[in-house]
Amino acid sequence: MNAPLAKLIDWLRIQKRCRRRPSIDRRTLRLQEALQFLMGPDFIPAESEPARVEFSPSPSGLHFRFPTPRPCGVAENNIVYGRFYRCAGRWQERPMVVLLHGGNAGAGNAGSLGYRFGFALIARRCNRAGFNAATLEAPYHFQRYPRQAGIVSPVDYLRMAQAVAQAASEIRALTGWLLAEGCPAVALWGLSMGGWLAGMTVCREARLAAVVMTLPVVRSNPSCADRIIWRDVREAWQGLRWAEEQLDTTPFNLTTARPAIPRKNILLVEGTQDLLTPPEPIEELWQLWGQPDIWRLPHGHMSLSLSLGGLTGPVLRWLAPRLDKPAIEKPPNGAAQSVERMGASRSGQFQCLRQWRLAPTAHARRWPMYVHAHL
Repeated sequence: MNAPLAKLIDWLRIQKRCRRRPSIDRRTLRLQEALQFLMGPDFIPAESEPARVEFSPSPSGLHFRFPTPRPCGVAENNIVYGRFYRCAGRWQERPMVVLLHGGNAGAGNAGSLGYRFGFALIARRCNRAGFNAATLEAPYHFQRYPRQAGIVSPVDYLRMAQAVAQAASEIRALTGWLLAEGCPAVALWGLSMGGWLAGMTVCREARLAAVVMTLPVVRSNPSCADRIIWRDVREAWQGLRWAEEQLDTTPFNLTTARPAIPRKNILLVEGTQDLLTPPEPIEELWQLWGQPDIWRLPHGHMSLSLSLGGLTGPVLRWLAPRLDKPAIEKPPNGAAQSVERMGASRSGQFQCLRQWRLAPTAHARRWPMYVHAHL
């Protein structure tokens, strides 16, 4: 994609998400409480019980729900909702791909057309390739968004930490249920915030067969606030850099942990023009995680997020050998998706396998931020 256009779209997204000055009070940040929780044993415990999944009585059997393993004081947030897209026949004999959406871990989101319609199309593509697919609604998102105003805030770090712990426990609980039902393999595919949650989960869940992290948040970089055109709003976010730096010393920063599965089963997808989750932190993660497969695409955050349909085929073909299931689906005629997989040989020299056309582009500057750098 045209680099200036990709960056412009991301810049406009930043302006849209940051039109109002956040209400910041050090007493309501609850930063110290968040730091203690993140560094303590209760953040993501070693043990995980299978979810108690219940399906809706509708003939489609598409919708399911289960109680969250980490209940909180918000009733709407204590039920996990999802959609289950089965393969024809005995679905228990087919691998599962769990799709994790983007969003905002701190402030949540009341609705998303991408989750409702875009993920449904990707899930059906998974079915045609021989994989089951499921979607999960993250804490404080969609049906789980609190009805009472003022419950969620992008600058309540303790609630954000608890929401991330809750999300990871729910992903692990669903994984446990799927494996107990006989599903031969479970993979995660996360976008933006979902990629962050997938990365956090794979560092603590060895039962996963594979993980795809598309445009993942890796760590904070509050310089994203420098892009905001409204001075009072920009200065308010810039004033939180000290807090973001402290959060970067905790498991919120994916570079502080290592995956529990082999690196050959991890795929990173970065956008070289991304202003929201830029390539530099992803490259750092790639190095620290032992150089797993990485695809560097000439896109921004929003342009690639809106182009996931074109990325689905290559991802499913990458997943197929790792889930021991041949991918049936063929790429569309005339596809010009850009994918480059990088690996390191034993001698330390990089070897490139070009699967689709990739126009080399310069890396974008860093502009991620925990609190508003998500879709």
